[in-house]
Amino acid sequence: MGYRVAVVGATGAVGREILKTLAERQFPVDEIVALASARSAGREVSFGDKTVLKVQNLETFDFTGWDIALFSPGGAVSAKYAPKAAAAKCLVVDNTSHFRMEPGIPLVVPEVNAGALKKARKGIIANPNCSTAQMMVALKPLHDLFSIERVVVSTYQAVSGAGKSGMDELFSQTKGSFVNDAPTIAQFTKQIAFNLIPHIDRFMEDGSTKEEWKMAVETRKILDPDIKVLATCVRVPVFIGHSEAISIECRKPVDLEKARAALRKAPGVILRDEREDGGYVTPIECVGEDDTYISRLRIDSTVEHGLAFWCVSDNLRKGAALNAVQIAESLHEQHLIGKDSPLWKPAPRPEEPS
Repeated sequence: MGYRVAVVGATGAVGREILKTLAERQFPVDEIVALASARSAGREVSFGDKTVLKVQNLETFDFTGWDIALFSPGGAVSAKYAPKAAAAKCLVVDNTSHFRMEPGIPLVVPEVNAGALKKARKGIIANPNCSTAQMMVALKPLHDLFSIERVVVSTYQAVSGAGKSGMDELFSQTKGSFVNDAPTIAQFTKQIAFNLIPHIDRFMEDGSTKEEWKMAVETRKILDPDIKVLATCVRVPVFIGHSEAISIECRKPVDLEKARAALRKAPGVILRDEREDGGYVTPIECVGEDDTYISRLRIDSTVEHGLAFWCVSDNLRKGAALNAVQIAESLHEQHLIGKDSPLWKPAPRPEEPS
């Protein structure tokens, strides 16, 4: 049995990657529609190698009769149209930040908390921030073993996290530097070519950025409400592939070989940790890959029960499109899609004490 699937924001970098990933992973599709703003209506996007879809106008689209919609159009657009889709009993997987911390809306990384999908009674499931998603895949097996108390993470985030315009800005500034053109700064706060910018999203009152705040609160919602997270998020002149240097402090003693064994068995993780030149994975090597790569695994002797490692992943895939498709796959496996889904039935009332 296949589904009627809508991809919202289909002309953007993540939307195109969602269409590509749905085709590659052979998600059961009977009918698929590409949706975007009125100005993009009529453009063409690919679904697999042989199918070309003509983009339809989201503003006039009726979600009635459609089974699932994967949204990646920007927060304001999702805020307006995702509830409309859900009201038409079309399940929404939203890739924007708008619904992530809303009570009653699960925030899901399938390798970590797929069971939370059964709580999606509002018909909306949130996809986490790209930098959070890959970290959750890495932390889950270690948390199960050693019970993580605190995470200190520095991210090195590719410009594709800011969309196509971010990639275009890096390309333009890099090309211009060879002919002495003054850099045009629009998407980022400073020149990104040959530079690092310790600033992603807006600043908050405590001096953190919104991106750093997201990593902390999303980790607690997905993995454990008691974990403390200190994040420093940095934009780097890399087109695709987020990197993270992660240190964890645990309640239980850390055993390096047990950590290695757990990571080798963990879904969505590949451990490549050879203590020699080149025995680690860099962002350019993870482009187009589904897995999250772990390297440089070592004991952190500066705390009582500490472990440190390097983590890279394709932010357009695991950080966005792939995770959204994996959520759809998990909904399918749990029989939660379709008009007869238990998600559309009233939630059972808690039993009254006898």
